[in-house]
Amino acid sequence: MDNKPVARKKGGWIFGAAALFLLSKAKTLLALLKFSKFGSALISMLITIWAYTIVFPVQVAVGLVGMIFIHEIGHVLAAKRKGLPVSAPFFIPFVGALVMMKRHPRDALTEAYIAYGGPLVGTIGATAALAIGWFGLQGGGGAGWYVWIVIAKIGFFLNLFNLIPMQPLDGGRIASAVSRWLWIVGLIGGAFVIYFMDAWILIIFWILFAYDLYKKYVRGVKAVPMKQTIGWETPLQPLLDEGYFIPGEEHRRELPFTTYSTLDGAQKITVRWESLGLTHTADLAGQSTIDKVEAVKVAKLTDKEEPALLIVANVHGHAYENDAYYEVSPNARLGYGVAYFGLAAYLVLMLWAIGTIAAPALA
Repeated sequence: MDNKPVARKKGGWIFGAAALFLLSKAKTLLALLKFSKFGSALISMLITIWAYTIVFPVQVAVGLVGMIFIHEIGHVLAAKRKGLPVSAPFFIPFVGALVMMKRHPRDALTEAYIAYGGPLVGTIGATAALAIGWFGLQGGGGAGWYVWIVIAKIGFFLNLFNLIPMQPLDGGRIASAVSRWLWIVGLIGGAFVIYFMDAWILIIFWILFAYDLYKKYVRGVKAVPMKQTIGWETPLQPLLDEGYFIPGEEHRRELPFTTYSTLDGAQKITVRWESLGLTHTADLAGQSTIDKVEAVKVAKLTDKEEPALLIVANVHGHAYENDAYYEVSPNARLGYGVAYFGLAAYLVLMLWAIGTIAAPALA
């Protein structure tokens, strides 16, 4: 019996699941969550583990989510070392996980540092899993230890996939500090992965990446649309006591706003809802020209100990790509280049090594 078609199908599915890490740029989801910072991470992690048990044994499902978690924690640690606030990881079944940055990096070197943190810490986690499985098998352990080898393989694969130099994957962001010519390699490599690994779910992201390169370097368009969702709660009872009219949940309206920058380079926006007597200040993810702010959701949270009014607004604007953003010293480019290709080589070597480990026979 020829198992190659089955293997290709599974490989394409895993590539597709890993590829949907790209959705880590969707900010709206976290803004609408009512859970605490760590509560949402834990609950989403448990739901994702449960979802993966539909496809994998429970041990592998736990290990897969664990590898994704370790990868995302690498980004969190790197961002905190650079003084950039981030959210806790939030998991989406069969998609991956996302960490929302509350402020964008100010230069390509910082962006590369944060991007590299995920694959680096993720690779350390996968290596630890491989060591546990290897020593367990060498110590005479049974087939149960081999699950660690499987988990390690998943971890190495996901981190290697993320090193493809195609934005918004980690490799595409690291390439900004090495050489933007690597994006061409990523464009070709992404097409290779899509065709030869049956990862057709990647095609829309590949098209968006190709179109973005075309706009920037063929048409010379430097303006980048920006949309960010902000949400806040305010006590409901004082508004009712003052006789304010509370609009319906689907009410939409443009809100006046002002923006300003802090000394550390962060951009903030102050939004006013004058007919409700409300003012709210929020952080913006990056430096942008804001065109409008639109309220898109108004909800009375009456099930809380202190009833509150939830307001969600979309901030629309545009930013201009600055060539100074990509100014990196030759030594830094060399350092990141060595680190990038060195990590990729190590991951390939580890995947090859795992391929030489025979699965023990079931008792």
